[in-house]
Amino acid sequence: MLDIVSLARFQFGMTTVFHYFFVPFSIGLALVVAIMETMYVTKKDERYRKMAKFWGNIFLLSFAVGVVTGIIQEFQFGMNWSDYSRFVGDIFGAPLAVEALLAFFLESTFLGLWIFTWDKVSPKLHLTFIWLVVFGSMMSAFWILAANSFMQHPVGYVINNGRAEMIDFAAIIGNPKVWYEFSHVLAGAVTMGGMIVAGLAAFQLLKKRDVDFHKVSMRVGLVVTLIGSIAVLVAGDLQMKALIEGQPMKFAAMEGIYEDSDDPAAWTLIAWADEKEHKRVFGVEIPYILSILSYNKPSGAVDGMNTANEALIEKYGEREGDLSYFPPVNAIFWSFRIMAGFGVLMLMVSALGLFFTRKKKPSLYEKRWMLRIMALCTFAPFIANTTGWLITELGRYPWTVYGLFTIEESVSPNVSVTSLLISNIIYFILFAGLGAVMVYLITVEMKKGPDYEEKKLAASQSISTDPFDKEVFEK
Repeated sequence: MLDIVSLARFQFGMTTVFHYFFVPFSIGLALVVAIMETMYVTKKDERYRKMAKFWGNIFLLSFAVGVVTGIIQEFQFGMNWSDYSRFVGDIFGAPLAVEALLAFFLESTFLGLWIFTWDKVSPKLHLTFIWLVVFGSMMSAFWILAANSFMQHPVGYVINNGRAEMIDFAAIIGNPKVWYEFSHVLAGAVTMGGMIVAGLAAFQLLKKRDVDFHKVSMRVGLVVTLIGSIAVLVAGDLQMKALIEGQPMKFAAMEGIYEDSDDPAAWTLIAWADEKEHKRVFGVEIPYILSILSYNKPSGAVDGMNTANEALIEKYGEREGDLSYFPPVNAIFWSFRIMAGFGVLMLMVSALGLFFTRKKKPSLYEKRWMLRIMALCTFAPFIANTTGWLITELGRYPWTVYGLFTIEESVSPNVSVTSLLISNIIYFILFAGLGAVMVYLITVEMKKGPDYEEKKLAASQSISTDPFDKEVFEK
Protein backbone atom coordinates (compact mmCIF):
# COMPACT_ATOMS: atom_id res chain seq x y z
CA MET A 1 0.00 0.00 0.00
CA LEU A 2 2.98 2.34 0.38
CA ASP A 3 3.54 2.96 -3.31
CA ILE A 4 2.71 6.20 -5.11
CA VAL A 5 -0.27 4.90 -7.09
CA SER A 6 -1.97 3.29 -4.07
CA LEU A 7 -1.45 6.34 -1.84
CA ALA A 8 -2.71 8.72 -4.54
CA ARG A 9 -5.77 6.52 -5.10
CA PHE A 10 -6.45 6.33 -1.36
CA GLN A 11 -6.20 10.11 -1.01
CA PHE A 12 -8.56 10.78 -3.91
CA GLY A 13 -10.95 8.08 -2.71
CA MET A 14 -10.98 9.50 0.83
CA THR A 15 -11.60 13.02 -0.49
CA THR A 16 -14.34 11.90 -2.88
CA VAL A 17 -16.17 9.78 -0.31
CA PHE A 18 -16.17 12.56 2.28
CA HIS A 19 -17.25 15.16 -0.29
CA TYR A 20 -20.00 12.85 -1.52
CA PHE A 21 -21.45 12.64 1.98
CA PHE A 22 -22.69 16.18 1.48
CA VAL A 23 -23.58 16.40 -2.23
CA PRO A 24 -26.76 14.25 -2.08
CA PHE A 25 -27.32 15.56 1.47
CA SER A 26 -27.59 19.11 0.08
CA ILE A 27 -29.59 18.22 -3.03
CA GLY A 28 -32.08 16.05 -1.16
CA LEU A 29 -32.54 18.33 1.84
CA ALA A 30 -32.98 21.38 -0.41
CA LEU A 31 -35.81 19.52 -2.15
CA VAL A 32 -37.48 18.61 1.17
CA VAL A 33 -37.23 22.24 2.37
CA ALA A 34 -38.74 23.43 -0.93
CA ILE A 35 -41.62 20.97 -0.52
CA MET A 36 -42.24 22.19 3.03
CA GLU A 37 -42.28 25.84 1.96
CA THR A 38 -44.58 24.96 -0.95
CA MET A 39 -47.01 23.43 1.53
CA TYR A 40 -46.82 26.61 3.61
CA VAL A 41 -47.60 28.83 0.60
CA THR A 42 -50.46 26.64 -0.60
CA LYS A 43 -52.00 25.72 2.78
CA LYS A 44 -51.17 28.92 4.71
CA ASP A 45 -50.19 26.69 7.64
CA GLU A 46 -47.48 28.29 9.79
CA ARG A 47 -46.17 24.88 10.83
CA TYR A 48 -44.72 24.31 7.37
CA ARG A 49 -43.07 27.73 7.36
CA LYS A 50 -41.42 26.87 10.64
CA MET A 51 -40.37 23.50 9.23
CA ALA A 52 -38.83 25.08 6.13
CA LYS A 53 -36.77 27.46 8.26
CA PHE A 54 -35.69 24.81 10.76
CA TRP A 55 -34.64 22.14 8.23
CA GLY A 56 -33.23 24.90 6.04
CA ASN A 57 -30.63 25.55 8.76
CA ILE A 58 -29.51 21.91 8.55
CA PHE A 59 -29.36 22.22 4.76
CA LEU A 60 -27.12 25.31 5.03
CA LEU A 61 -24.63 23.38 7.15
CA SER A 62 -24.39 20.57 4.61
CA PHE A 63 -24.06 23.06 1.76
CA ALA A 64 -21.16 24.87 3.46
CA VAL A 65 -19.19 21.69 4.19
CA GLY A 66 -19.92 20.38 0.68
CA VAL A 67 -18.40 23.51 -0.88
CA VAL A 68 -15.24 23.25 1.24
CA THR A 69 -14.68 19.56 0.47
CA GLY A 70 -15.44 20.13 -3.22
CA ILE A 71 -12.66 22.72 -3.45
CA ILE A 72 -10.24 20.27 -1.83
CA GLN A 73 -11.24 17.62 -4.35
CA GLU A 74 -10.60 19.95 -7.29
CA PHE A 75 -7.02 20.49 -6.11
CA GLN A 76 -6.42 16.75 -6.32
CA PHE A 77 -6.36 16.86 -10.12
CA GLY A 78 -3.37 19.18 -10.14
CA MET A 79 -1.60 17.71 -7.12
CA ASN A 80 -1.60 13.97 -7.65
CA TRP A 81 -3.18 13.42 -11.07
CA SER A 82 -1.55 15.99 -13.34
CA ASP A 83 -0.89 13.54 -16.21
CA TYR A 84 -4.56 12.57 -16.12
CA SER A 85 -5.51 16.26 -16.14
CA ARG A 86 -3.34 16.88 -19.19
CA PHE A 87 -4.88 13.95 -21.02
CA VAL A 88 -8.52 14.73 -20.32
CA GLY A 89 -8.47 18.47 -19.52
CA ASP A 90 -9.96 19.52 -22.88
CA ILE A 91 -12.96 17.28 -22.19
CA PHE A 92 -13.39 18.04 -18.49
CA GLY A 93 -12.96 21.78 -18.90
CA ALA A 94 -16.30 22.50 -20.60
CA PRO A 95 -18.76 20.70 -18.27
CA LEU A 96 -16.89 21.70 -15.10
CA ALA A 97 -16.77 25.34 -16.26
CA VAL A 98 -20.52 25.30 -16.93
CA GLU A 99 -21.07 23.75 -13.50
CA ALA A 100 -19.04 26.42 -11.70
CA LEU A 101 -20.05 29.49 -13.72
CA LEU A 102 -23.71 28.69 -14.29
CA ALA A 103 -25.19 25.99 -12.07
CA PHE A 104 -23.26 26.66 -8.85
CA PHE A 105 -23.56 30.44 -9.34
CA LEU A 106 -27.33 30.06 -9.76
CA GLU A 107 -27.55 27.84 -6.69
CA SER A 108 -25.44 30.03 -4.39
CA THR A 109 -27.01 33.34 -5.54
CA PHE A 110 -30.57 32.28 -4.91
CA LEU A 111 -29.59 30.52 -1.71
CA GLY A 112 -28.36 33.87 -0.42
CA LEU A 113 -31.61 35.53 -1.47
CA TRP A 114 -33.59 32.77 0.23
CA ILE A 115 -31.68 33.15 3.49
CA PHE A 116 -31.96 36.92 3.80
CA THR A 117 -35.42 37.69 2.39
CA TRP A 118 -37.77 35.97 4.83
CA ASP A 119 -40.67 38.45 5.40
CA LYS A 120 -39.04 40.92 2.97
CA VAL A 121 -40.56 39.61 -0.27
CA SER A 122 -43.85 37.91 -1.06
CA PRO A 123 -44.17 34.25 0.00
CA LYS A 124 -44.46 33.11 -3.63
CA LEU A 125 -41.30 34.95 -4.67
CA HIS A 126 -39.45 33.59 -1.67
CA LEU A 127 -40.64 30.09 -2.60
CA THR A 128 -39.28 30.65 -6.12
CA PHE A 129 -35.83 31.28 -4.64
CA ILE A 130 -35.62 27.89 -2.93
CA TRP A 131 -36.88 26.03 -6.02
CA LEU A 132 -34.17 27.76 -8.06
CA VAL A 133 -31.66 26.56 -5.46
CA VAL A 134 -32.96 23.01 -5.96
CA PHE A 135 -32.71 23.37 -9.74
CA GLY A 136 -29.18 24.79 -9.51
CA SER A 137 -27.98 21.99 -7.22
CA MET A 138 -29.38 19.35 -9.57
CA MET A 139 -27.75 21.02 -12.56
CA SER A 140 -24.43 21.09 -10.70
CA ALA A 141 -24.74 17.33 -10.28
CA PHE A 142 -25.60 16.92 -13.96
CA TRP A 143 -22.51 18.72 -15.26
CA ILE A 144 -20.17 16.93 -12.88
CA LEU A 145 -21.69 13.60 -13.90
CA ALA A 146 -21.27 14.55 -17.56
CA ALA A 147 -17.54 14.78 -16.89
CA ASN A 148 -17.52 11.55 -14.88
CA SER A 149 -19.52 9.69 -17.54
CA PHE A 150 -16.83 10.42 -20.12
CA MET A 151 -14.47 8.48 -17.88
CA GLN A 152 -16.91 5.54 -17.91
CA HIS A 153 -17.80 5.70 -21.62
CA PRO A 154 -15.68 8.09 -23.74
CA VAL A 155 -17.58 9.76 -26.62
CA GLY A 156 -17.26 12.89 -28.76
CA TYR A 157 -13.45 13.07 -28.81
CA VAL A 158 -10.30 12.53 -30.87
CA ILE A 159 -6.78 11.73 -29.65
CA ASN A 160 -4.39 14.48 -30.72
CA ASN A 161 -0.75 14.55 -29.61
CA GLY A 162 -1.47 12.05 -26.85
CA ARG A 163 -4.41 14.03 -25.43
CA ALA A 164 -8.17 13.63 -25.69
CA GLU A 165 -9.77 16.63 -27.41
CA MET A 166 -13.48 17.36 -27.62
CA ILE A 167 -15.05 17.44 -31.07
CA ASP A 168 -18.74 17.00 -30.17
CA PHE A 169 -20.11 18.70 -27.04
CA ALA A 170 -23.61 17.35 -27.76
CA ALA A 171 -22.21 13.81 -27.63
CA ILE A 172 -20.65 14.51 -24.23
CA ILE A 173 -23.94 15.59 -22.64
CA GLY A 174 -25.93 13.06 -24.67
CA ASN A 175 -23.74 10.20 -23.43
CA PRO A 176 -26.16 7.47 -22.25
CA LYS A 177 -23.97 6.99 -19.17
CA VAL A 178 -24.81 10.57 -18.11
CA TRP A 179 -28.51 9.87 -17.93
CA TYR A 180 -28.14 6.55 -16.15
CA GLU A 181 -25.83 8.09 -13.55
CA PHE A 182 -27.82 11.33 -13.21
CA SER A 183 -31.14 9.58 -12.62
CA HIS A 184 -29.55 7.18 -10.11
CA VAL A 185 -27.68 9.91 -8.22
CA LEU A 186 -30.73 12.19 -8.18
CA ALA A 187 -32.98 9.42 -6.86
CA GLY A 188 -30.40 8.62 -4.19
CA ALA A 189 -30.24 12.29 -3.18
CA VAL A 190 -34.03 12.49 -2.86
CA THR A 191 -34.01 9.37 -0.69
CA MET A 192 -31.23 10.79 1.45
CA GLY A 193 -32.98 14.12 2.02
CA GLY A 194 -36.19 12.44 3.11
CA MET A 195 -34.46 9.84 5.29
CA ILE A 196 -32.35 12.42 7.11
CA VAL A 197 -35.44 14.47 8.01
CA ALA A 198 -37.40 11.38 9.09
CA GLY A 199 -34.44 9.94 11.02
CA LEU A 200 -33.55 13.13 12.87
CA ALA A 201 -37.23 13.67 13.67
CA ALA A 202 -37.32 10.13 15.11
CA PHE A 203 -34.37 11.00 17.39
CA GLN A 204 -36.32 14.01 18.67
CA LEU A 205 -39.51 12.02 19.17
CA LEU A 206 -37.61 9.46 21.23
CA LYS A 207 -36.54 12.37 23.46
CA LYS A 208 -40.09 13.83 23.37
CA ARG A 209 -38.89 17.18 22.03
CA ASP A 210 -41.30 19.35 20.01
CA VAL A 211 -43.45 16.30 19.40
CA ASP A 212 -46.14 17.82 17.16
CA PHE A 213 -43.56 19.57 14.97
CA HIS A 214 -41.46 16.45 14.44
CA LYS A 215 -44.48 14.25 13.77
CA VAL A 216 -45.34 16.38 10.75
CA SER A 217 -41.67 16.59 9.69
CA MET A 218 -41.39 12.81 9.87
CA ARG A 219 -44.42 12.31 7.64
CA VAL A 220 -43.01 14.63 4.99
CA GLY A 221 -39.61 12.93 5.21
CA LEU A 222 -41.12 9.45 4.91
CA VAL A 223 -43.15 10.36 1.81
CA VAL A 224 -40.05 11.78 0.12
CA THR A 225 -37.99 8.72 1.16
CA LEU A 226 -40.57 6.30 -0.25
CA ILE A 227 -40.73 8.11 -3.60
CA GLY A 228 -36.94 8.37 -3.77
CA SER A 229 -36.43 4.69 -2.84
CA ILE A 230 -38.75 3.50 -5.61
CA ALA A 231 -36.97 5.79 -8.08
CA VAL A 232 -33.59 4.39 -6.95
CA LEU A 233 -34.74 0.84 -7.65
CA VAL A 234 -35.90 1.76 -11.16
CA ALA A 235 -32.82 3.86 -12.01
CA GLY A 236 -30.43 1.32 -10.51
CA ASP A 237 -32.04 -1.52 -12.44
CA LEU A 238 -31.68 0.36 -15.74
CA GLN A 239 -28.07 1.26 -14.98
CA MET A 240 -27.23 -2.34 -14.06
CA LYS A 241 -28.70 -3.68 -17.30
CA ALA A 242 -26.68 -1.14 -19.29
CA LEU A 243 -23.47 -2.53 -17.77
CA ILE A 244 -24.03 -5.94 -19.37
CA GLU A 245 -23.04 -4.48 -22.75
CA GLY A 246 -21.08 -1.38 -21.73
CA GLN A 247 -18.87 -2.71 -18.91
CA PRO A 248 -19.28 -6.49 -18.68
CA MET A 249 -16.28 -6.83 -16.36
CA LYS A 250 -17.87 -4.52 -13.79
CA PHE A 251 -21.20 -6.34 -14.07
CA ALA A 252 -19.57 -9.75 -13.58
CA ALA A 253 -17.57 -8.45 -10.60
CA MET A 254 -20.76 -7.13 -8.99
CA GLU A 255 -22.16 -10.65 -9.22
CA GLY A 256 -18.91 -12.43 -8.34
CA ILE A 257 -18.93 -14.53 -11.54
CA TYR A 258 -15.60 -15.73 -12.94
CA GLU A 259 -16.89 -18.37 -15.34
CA ASP A 260 -19.79 -17.88 -17.73
CA SER A 261 -23.07 -18.62 -15.98
CA ASP A 262 -25.50 -21.37 -16.84
CA ASP A 263 -28.79 -20.62 -18.57
CA PRO A 264 -30.81 -19.71 -16.53
CA ALA A 265 -28.34 -17.79 -14.40
CA ALA A 266 -28.37 -18.04 -10.62
CA TRP A 267 -27.90 -14.95 -8.46
CA THR A 268 -25.14 -15.13 -5.86
CA LEU A 269 -26.37 -14.06 -2.44
CA ILE A 270 -23.01 -14.24 -0.65
CA ALA A 271 -19.56 -15.23 -1.89
CA TRP A 272 -15.83 -14.70 -1.50
CA ALA A 273 -13.23 -14.66 -4.27
CA ASP A 274 -9.55 -15.54 -4.40
CA GLU A 275 -8.48 -12.47 -6.39
CA LYS A 276 -4.95 -13.75 -7.03
CA GLU A 277 -6.10 -17.05 -8.49
CA HIS A 278 -9.16 -15.49 -10.14
CA LYS A 279 -11.65 -17.97 -8.77
CA ARG A 280 -14.50 -18.10 -6.30
CA VAL A 281 -13.76 -19.71 -2.93
CA PHE A 282 -17.40 -20.23 -1.94
CA GLY A 283 -20.83 -18.88 -2.77
CA VAL A 284 -24.54 -19.26 -2.03
CA GLU A 285 -26.73 -19.03 -5.13
CA ILE A 286 -30.45 -18.53 -5.79
CA PRO A 287 -31.59 -20.09 -9.11
CA TYR A 288 -33.10 -17.99 -11.95
CA ILE A 289 -32.78 -14.64 -10.16
CA LEU A 290 -29.80 -13.25 -12.11
CA SER A 291 -31.51 -14.00 -15.44
CA ILE A 292 -34.63 -12.21 -14.24
CA LEU A 293 -32.61 -9.23 -13.01
CA SER A 294 -30.55 -9.06 -16.20
CA TYR A 295 -33.13 -9.80 -18.91
CA ASN A 296 -36.54 -9.58 -17.17
CA LYS A 297 -37.16 -13.25 -17.92
CA PRO A 298 -36.19 -16.56 -16.25
CA SER A 299 -33.63 -17.43 -18.93
CA GLY A 300 -30.39 -16.06 -20.33
CA ALA A 301 -26.71 -16.55 -19.52
CA VAL A 302 -24.21 -13.95 -18.29
CA ASP A 303 -20.52 -13.68 -19.24
CA GLY A 304 -18.02 -14.17 -16.41
CA MET A 305 -14.94 -12.13 -15.61
CA ASN A 306 -12.61 -14.58 -17.36
CA THR A 307 -14.48 -14.09 -20.63
CA ALA A 308 -14.56 -10.32 -20.12
CA ASN A 309 -10.82 -10.30 -19.40
CA GLU A 310 -10.06 -12.22 -22.61
CA ALA A 311 -12.16 -9.73 -24.60
CA LEU A 312 -10.32 -6.80 -23.04
CA ILE A 313 -6.92 -8.36 -23.77
CA GLU A 314 -7.96 -8.91 -27.37
CA LYS A 315 -9.15 -5.31 -27.68
CA TYR A 316 -6.51 -3.41 -25.71
CA GLY A 317 -3.62 -5.86 -25.49
CA GLU A 318 -1.93 -7.45 -22.50
CA ARG A 319 -0.90 -5.10 -19.73
CA GLU A 320 2.76 -4.67 -18.79
CA GLY A 321 4.00 -7.00 -16.09
CA ASP A 322 1.38 -9.62 -16.98
CA LEU A 323 -1.31 -7.60 -15.20
CA SER A 324 -4.91 -8.48 -15.97
CA TYR A 325 -8.03 -6.36 -16.29
CA PHE A 326 -9.68 -7.87 -13.20
CA PRO A 327 -10.99 -5.24 -10.74
CA PRO A 328 -11.03 -5.67 -6.91
CA VAL A 329 -13.82 -8.24 -6.99
CA ASN A 330 -14.63 -8.66 -3.29
CA ALA A 331 -14.91 -4.91 -2.72
CA ILE A 332 -17.28 -4.49 -5.67
CA PHE A 333 -19.32 -7.62 -4.89
CA TRP A 334 -19.98 -6.66 -1.28
CA SER A 335 -20.40 -2.95 -2.01
CA PHE A 336 -23.23 -3.82 -4.38
CA ARG A 337 -25.01 -5.94 -1.78
CA ILE A 338 -24.56 -3.34 0.95
CA MET A 339 -25.87 -0.61 -1.34
CA ALA A 340 -28.87 -2.66 -2.42
CA GLY A 341 -29.54 -3.89 1.11
CA PHE A 342 -29.66 -0.42 2.63
CA GLY A 343 -31.77 0.79 -0.31
CA VAL A 344 -34.36 -1.90 0.36
CA LEU A 345 -34.17 -1.16 4.10
CA MET A 346 -35.03 2.52 3.54
CA LEU A 347 -37.88 1.54 1.23
CA MET A 348 -39.35 -0.80 3.85
CA VAL A 349 -38.86 1.62 6.74
CA SER A 350 -40.52 4.48 4.86
CA ALA A 351 -43.46 2.29 3.77
CA LEU A 352 -43.97 0.89 7.29
CA GLY A 353 -43.54 4.33 8.84
CA LEU A 354 -46.24 5.82 6.61
CA PHE A 355 -48.51 2.85 7.34
CA PHE A 356 -48.09 3.23 11.10
CA THR A 357 -48.62 7.02 11.02
CA ARG A 358 -51.79 7.08 8.93
CA LYS A 359 -54.50 9.31 10.37
CA LYS A 360 -56.83 6.56 11.52
CA LYS A 361 -54.12 4.83 13.53
CA PRO A 362 -51.14 7.08 14.38
CA SER A 363 -49.42 4.42 16.47
CA LEU A 364 -45.83 4.78 15.25
CA TYR A 365 -45.15 7.50 17.80
CA GLU A 366 -45.80 4.98 20.59
CA LYS A 367 -43.68 2.23 18.96
CA ARG A 368 -40.28 3.12 20.35
CA TRP A 369 -38.63 0.14 18.64
CA MET A 370 -39.75 1.50 15.27
CA LEU A 371 -38.58 4.98 16.12
CA ARG A 372 -35.17 3.57 17.05
CA ILE A 373 -34.89 1.76 13.72
CA MET A 374 -35.91 4.91 11.88
CA ALA A 375 -33.43 7.01 13.84
CA LEU A 376 -30.59 4.61 13.00
CA CYS A 377 -31.63 4.76 9.34
CA THR A 378 -30.44 8.38 9.35
CA PHE A 379 -27.02 6.90 8.54
CA ALA A 380 -28.28 4.42 5.92
CA PRO A 381 -28.17 6.76 2.89
CA PHE A 382 -24.56 7.72 3.65
CA ILE A 383 -23.58 4.05 3.52
CA ALA A 384 -25.67 3.30 0.42
CA ASN A 385 -24.35 6.29 -1.53
CA THR A 386 -20.73 5.59 -0.58
CA THR A 387 -20.84 1.94 -1.59
CA GLY A 388 -22.61 2.91 -4.82
CA TRP A 389 -19.75 5.20 -5.78
CA LEU A 390 -17.20 2.54 -4.86
CA ILE A 391 -18.86 0.25 -7.41
CA THR A 392 -18.87 3.00 -10.05
CA GLU A 393 -15.24 3.98 -9.62
CA LEU A 394 -13.56 0.67 -8.71
CA GLY A 395 -15.49 -1.21 -11.38
CA ARG A 396 -13.65 0.40 -14.29
CA TYR A 397 -10.21 -0.64 -12.99
CA PRO A 398 -7.53 -0.36 -14.39
CA TRP A 399 -8.77 2.69 -16.29
CA THR A 400 -9.24 6.31 -15.32
CA VAL A 401 -10.76 6.86 -18.78
CA TYR A 402 -12.23 3.55 -19.90
CA GLY A 403 -10.19 1.99 -22.69
CA LEU A 404 -7.99 5.08 -23.14
CA PHE A 405 -5.94 5.91 -20.05
CA THR A 406 -4.88 3.75 -17.11
CA ILE A 407 -4.47 4.64 -13.45
CA GLU A 408 -0.70 4.13 -13.62
CA GLU A 409 -0.46 6.61 -16.51
CA SER A 410 -2.52 9.21 -14.65
CA VAL A 411 -0.44 9.88 -11.52
CA SER A 412 1.66 13.05 -11.28
CA PRO A 413 5.33 12.35 -12.08
CA ASN A 414 6.69 14.60 -9.32
CA VAL A 415 4.89 13.25 -6.24
CA SER A 416 6.65 11.04 -3.71
CA VAL A 417 5.62 8.50 -1.13
CA THR A 418 6.63 10.89 1.66
CA SER A 419 4.56 13.81 0.33
CA LEU A 420 1.56 11.55 -0.18
CA LEU A 421 1.83 10.06 3.31
CA ILE A 422 1.98 13.53 4.89
CA SER A 423 -0.90 14.90 2.81
CA ASN A 424 -2.99 11.77 3.50
CA ILE A 425 -2.55 12.26 7.24
CA ILE A 426 -3.38 15.98 6.98
CA TYR A 427 -6.49 15.31 4.89
CA PHE A 428 -7.67 12.58 7.23
CA ILE A 429 -7.36 14.88 10.26
CA LEU A 430 -9.05 17.70 8.35
CA PHE A 431 -11.97 15.56 7.25
CA ALA A 432 -12.39 13.99 10.68
CA GLY A 433 -12.45 17.48 12.19
CA LEU A 434 -14.95 18.77 9.63
CA GLY A 435 -17.15 15.72 10.18
CA ALA A 436 -17.08 16.19 13.96
CA VAL A 437 -17.91 19.89 13.60
CA MET A 438 -20.78 19.04 11.25
CA VAL A 439 -22.25 16.51 13.68
CA TYR A 440 -21.84 18.95 16.57
CA LEU A 441 -23.56 21.82 14.73
CA ILE A 442 -26.47 19.62 13.65
CA THR A 443 -26.84 18.44 17.25
CA VAL A 444 -26.88 22.06 18.44
CA GLU A 445 -29.54 22.98 15.86
CA MET A 446 -31.69 20.00 16.86
CA LYS A 447 -31.43 20.94 20.55
CA LYS A 448 -32.40 24.54 19.82
CA GLY A 449 -35.62 23.32 18.27
CA PRO A 450 -37.96 25.02 15.82
CA ASP A 451 -39.07 27.74 18.27
CA TYR A 452 -35.60 29.05 19.09
CA GLU A 453 -35.82 32.22 17.02
CA GLU A 454 -39.30 33.07 18.30
CA LYS A 455 -38.23 32.55 21.91
CA LYS A 456 -35.13 34.66 21.34
CA LEU A 457 -37.21 37.46 19.81
CA ALA A 458 -39.76 37.30 22.63
CA ALA A 459 -37.00 37.44 25.23
CA SER A 460 -35.43 40.49 23.59
CA GLN A 461 -38.79 42.29 23.46
CA SER A 462 -39.49 41.58 27.12
CA ILE A 463 -36.46 43.62 28.23
CA SER A 464 -37.29 47.17 29.26
CA THR A 465 -35.96 49.98 27.06
CA ASP A 466 -35.94 52.48 29.95
CA PRO A 467 -32.32 53.77 30.23
CA PHE A 468 -32.80 54.25 33.99
CA ASP A 469 -33.89 50.65 34.46
CA LYS A 470 -31.27 48.99 36.67
CA GLU A 471 -31.70 45.59 34.92
CA VAL A 472 -31.12 47.13 31.46
CA PHE A 473 -28.10 49.03 32.72
CA GLU A 474 -26.56 45.86 34.09
CA LYS A 475 -27.29 43.87 30.91
